[in-house]
Amino acid sequence: MPYDQYETVIGLEVHVQLATQSKAFCGDATAFGAPPNTHISPLSMGHPGTLPRLNQKQVEYAIKLGLALGSKINMVNAFDRKNYFYADLPKGYQITQDRKPICIGGQLKITTESGEKAIRIHHIHMEEDAGKSIHETSGPYSQIDLNRAGVPLLEVVSEPDLRSAEEVDAFMSGMRQLVRYLGVSDGNMEQGSLRCDVNVSVRPKGQQAFGERCEIKNLNSMRYARRAIRYEVKRQIDWIESGGEVRQQTLNFDPETGRTSPLRDKEDAHDYRYFPEPDLPPLVISADDLRRYHQELPALPWQLRERLAEEYDLPAYDVNLLTEEQEAALFYLELVQHTELYKAAANLMINKVLPHCNEASISLSAFPVGADQLARLLALIETGKVSNTAAYQQLFPAMLNAPDKKPLELAQSLNLIQTSDAGALESIIDQVIADNPEETTRYQKGKKNLIGFFMGEVMKASRGKADPKLTNQLLREKLAK
Repeated sequence: MPYDQYETVIGLEVHVQLATQSKAFCGDATAFGAPPNTHISPLSMGHPGTLPRLNQKQVEYAIKLGLALGSKINMVNAFDRKNYFYADLPKGYQITQDRKPICIGGQLKITTESGEKAIRIHHIHMEEDAGKSIHETSGPYSQIDLNRAGVPLLEVVSEPDLRSAEEVDAFMSGMRQLVRYLGVSDGNMEQGSLRCDVNVSVRPKGQQAFGERCEIKNLNSMRYARRAIRYEVKRQIDWIESGGEVRQQTLNFDPETGRTSPLRDKEDAHDYRYFPEPDLPPLVISADDLRRYHQELPALPWQLRERLAEEYDLPAYDVNLLTEEQEAALFYLELVQHTELYKAAANLMINKVLPHCNEASISLSAFPVGADQLARLLALIETGKVSNTAAYQQLFPAMLNAPDKKPLELAQSLNLIQTSDAGALESIIDQVIADNPEETTRYQKGKKNLIGFFMGEVMKASRGKADPKLTNQLLREKLAK
């Protein structure tokens, strides 16, 4: 089957659940994990006579995400009703934005093995979430939990610029990182805070016209998304090659079988009978508010990546690890205010500080040792007072247990200070050479790799206190005689 003769075309509808304390149009709580149907009220249940009230934080978060993506912000916004009947939608309609979404355009750059690519954003609109249907626990019956009904969402709609499951993965990872940096969402896919609908089509390579697309709904795991896309691409190509025509459908993905299956024929806008939301007036954003939101934006992931690479000359591997989470990047920037050992600081963060926080299940803000103390630890290593091994394996754990003590004091109490007295070292080296005449002769006949043997013997004799650089220098000088 000529799969390589087809091109995959993918557009995304990314649903970002916002980290507000209350729902989009009422005061019900949004906290995840509460018992079913406890975060509800007559408003979120859609009882007659109730009226929605706009959540200001939802507007702020939408604007900040749009600004970060380079979108144009609509200064006058309108809300609409999207009408459809389903058990998890209590009102029988969803309040959303159809005619005037809050953000237009923009882009998110992604990086894959093929390089960097800009994925265009069509628009971002505000809406409310539906409840959750539970199918697994009640035999032949489905149950409904309406805690999620009315939770504020942003829907980020991309242009059909993605060409593979790997690009979708990179886009979703980039979006998750961005919303976490902005503080607008926790981006937790497992809890449904970030999920996507994937519109997949195929076309012969070189063809400009798009093929008919199918939409795979509510993918809340990137592993599932990759599997769903790969299966759907193969299914569509196989169907076309067998003489069939792809029909626009909404699909479900079953992770157990790895297959997509039809839920319903894909709706168009007229199927939802959009009309203006009569209970919400137009939303007007002032120029002052827009300026304020722009000023409140934090340093964005790509800005920090550029800064760490250019200002601190870090390799791409270090940069990506240190900017994966905003907290780690800011911690590193604080650390390098106390030291000019930029690469050593990155190594310490990557190899000791971040692993400790992960193992202890704490945030970097709760890390007990201050940046100034970590800088002193790096200085002890750089000046040769403490070996790198002793610093990482003994001194660092001691600092965690006694964060108020200076590293030098701890190193002295642990007997970790290295000997840099050339006279004392020469005496030890002379004795080691005298005790190992055969190895000395072999070294002098060309077995230069025996330098490691002599280094080890000197370290044993000095109880690990010999300065490695000075020891290596003196050994080579004496063995060359």
